[in-house]
Amino acid sequence: MGTIDAGGKTFEVDEEGYLVNLSDWNEELAGEIAKAEKIDMTPNHWEVVNFLREYYNEYQIAPAVRVLTKAIGKKLGPEKGSNQYLYELFPYGPAKQACKIAGLPKPTGCV
Repeated sequence: MGTIDAGGKTFEVDEEGYLVNLSDWNEELAGEIAKAEKIDMTPNHWEVVNFLREYYNEYQIAPAVRVLTKAIGKKLGPEKGSNQYLYELFPYGPAKQACKIAGLPKPTGCV
């Protein structure tokens, strides 16, 4: 177990850097996680992160990359629902990296 600091508070993360208590998540903490992941958050990044949080609230699961691209394509359009677009935003794996920043558990099926 490790920790990450944001807004003067310390938050617990697991050995891979995923937030332990999902209810601790806030945008400031997401920004700190993104920095640790070497991601400069843009409106496009936030769009994916917010989409993931809505998806998780509805289905109680963090989607694997194939499900993620399909679902984003449905909601945000085919140009955003492509592997190429998502990997440009989150080069170390759109599902894994974006879920980590969104404060969600590691998606099932991700190594």
